[in-house]
Amino acid sequence: MSKSILLIVFAFFCINCSTDNNEPAPTPTPAETLYFPPLSGTTWETKTLESLGWKQSAVQPLLDYLELKHSKGFIILVNGRIVMENYFNGHDAITNWYWASAGKTLTSTINNKVSQYIGTGWTSIPLAKENLITCKHLLTMTSGLDDSTDDVSPAALTYVADAGTRWAYHNVYVKLQDVIAQASGQSWSNYFNAKLRDKIGMNGTWFTSGNNIVYYSTTRSMARFGLLMYNKGKWENDVILNENYFNEATNTSQNINLGYGYLWWLNGKANYHLPQSQLTFQGSIIPSAPSDMFMALGKNDQKIYVIPSKKMVVIRMGDAADNVNLALSDFDDTLWKKINALYQ
Repeated sequence: MSKSILLIVFAFFCINCSTDNNEPAPTPTPAETLYFPPLSGTTWETKTLESLGWKQSAVQPLLDYLELKHSKGFIILVNGRIVMENYFNGHDAITNWYWASAGKTLTSTINNKVSQYIGTGWTSIPLAKENLITCKHLLTMTSGLDDSTDDVSPAALTYVADAGTRWAYHNVYVKLQDVIAQASGQSWSNYFNAKLRDKIGMNGTWFTSGNNIVYYSTTRSMARFGLLMYNKGKWENDVILNENYFNEATNTSQNINLGYGYLWWLNGKANYHLPQSQLTFQGSIIPSAPSDMFMALGKNDQKIYVIPSKKMVVIRMGDAADNVNLALSDFDDTLWKKINALYQ
């Protein structure tokens, strides 16, 4: 049994032992069902801080920090219900904002060589080396291609190492969308909308921005995706993502960067790499955050945090908290210290 399942079972079904054998055991508290908001409309159940035993005194320091750090949207879900939902700096519940690289996690595919779908010559490396690159290498950031530019034209995709031997955070993952389009016989956007967006009630659209294809949506739509991932790829009883694939995506995917799955960052591992670095850093990516947390992290601090052990999903949208960054920043650790203050 996994740590998160064990903790949930313990929380809801643990019966206090009595020293009086004649005293009947108390009735177990029934487990609260996981909530999913309707696919349309604005209805979304809430939970109060009081019902969770959280500290009201910790709310304002958290909100002040979020506003100071240029946040626009912030949501905390517990068991699918909204505990906090706040907007800042002219943003509101119906305003769309970009996911940046947090949107990488919206993309998934199969593990065959990329050229099988989009043809050879999609890079400028020798054919024998190009044919080593599989879809899984793109998912795990181990294509071996030059990561010094976001340009994904063939001329820019040059050889650095054999696929699978080097981890580097790289925009080449967008080729997966071409793979899906070819395999499905329809545009990436149409496929995405039918297979994911519309099935969980998200809004949003893909836009081309320079060399990137970026998703824009409301903060609540990002929260819907986080809730789907919290429930291991199921929306109520509708299986959106195969659970075996989900488990692979949210666990270490290769032995170079232990803190990376399939486009998801993983907290609580022994070491990790940062974008644009070949250095190995020891310890957890976000030391103040729960060790079982997995994360979608986008440029300028777009965040989806999923924490199974606490039944939580946390969303942050906005401008860069401090300096422009690709995924991780000091903001993450400070933010989690302030979130921890709510319930510790």
